[in-house]
Amino acid sequence: MRRRIALALGGAAVLTASLASAALAPIAQASPGLLAAMQRDLGLTAAQASTRLTQEMTASRVLPAARQAAGAAFGGAWFDPARGKLVVGVTDPAAASAVRQAGAEPTTATISAAELDAAKAEIDLSAGNRPAPAAVSGWRADSRSGSVVVALRPGAHGSEVDDFLARARKAGPVTVVTAPKAQPFAAGTVGGDPYYINGNTRCSIGFSVQGGFVSAGHCGGTGSSVVGWDGSAMGTFAGSSFPDNDYSFIRIGNGWWTAPVVLGWGTVSDALVRGSWVAPVGTSVCRSGSTTHWHCGTVLGHNETINYSQGAVHQMTRTNVCAEPGDSGGSFITGDQAQGVTSGGWGNCGSGGETWFQPVNEILQRYGLSLVTA
Repeated sequence: MRRRIALALGGAAVLTASLASAALAPIAQASPGLLAAMQRDLGLTAAQASTRLTQEMTASRVLPAARQAAGAAFGGAWFDPARGKLVVGVTDPAAASAVRQAGAEPTTATISAAELDAAKAEIDLSAGNRPAPAAVSGWRADSRSGSVVVALRPGAHGSEVDDFLARARKAGPVTVVTAPKAQPFAAGTVGGDPYYINGNTRCSIGFSVQGGFVSAGHCGGTGSSVVGWDGSAMGTFAGSSFPDNDYSFIRIGNGWWTAPVVLGWGTVSDALVRGSWVAPVGTSVCRSGSTTHWHCGTVLGHNETINYSQGAVHQMTRTNVCAEPGDSGGSFITGDQAQGVTSGGWGNCGSGGETWFQPVNEILQRYGLSLVTA
């Protein structure tokens, strides 16, 4: 591969960290372009964007200790921009002090995260035996509302929808909302950086891993051949799953190499990848794709089931970052931490919408991979 990627450490997102108590407190030093994108898409000033990025990195690192501190009383967690802190729900007030000592802000929860996840898992199982009707857009465990949120297409009604909701309510508390139907963002031609499957379909590279890169599963099946942006042979899909999941691993060769970079497309400086800490709900997140390039938004939910026309896909993360056909497989990143690969959504980057990604850590675990990091 002859394409050259310039890595300017001074212009990429660089994070430093110091140890404060038991939690890491990172100080974010982001490129001006990244801060500009956050200002544009999140309505922030430059100072607010820089402060928020630092607070979010702290929240991501506090989360594991706060979850452990809450124990069985853990009722979910999310980043609160107004407080600039991680908020943790607790079903037992006795756990509040330990959560606060871990660096998070406790709040009362009516149901534990484990109970909510179990309710959602029961709905997933039910939908596996009897597929959800097309009018159901998806469902998710939502700690902030203390319920499983079921999204229906506008105007959805009928006996099939009623039957699905009845089965869902047997599993646990349910809140019904209206949301457009999500669709995968693949296209005849699509991409962070683009690649082409079997010579025609275009998708985007997610993240470099040892031996290749990860992307979306709906882009191609196992064994499908891949060429790069320049038309040269790149490799093949060594593993792919869609529906049920939406992820893939493409093993590369033919002179191609891997780099710990997410393209900024000239909108921002290329971002270096240093790890894959999970961003809590409420955290800002940015996406790189070959159709609409670089856009930012917020993490809205984890562990959602999306009911595509091809079948349900599980364990997705929902965001309000826009995307369009061809962005499939592209990178979702918070600061310098890889989050996941673009799957699908609704809307566009003109009028807005929502987009879901498959978390990268699940993909790494499934295929026994490790990220290429700076």
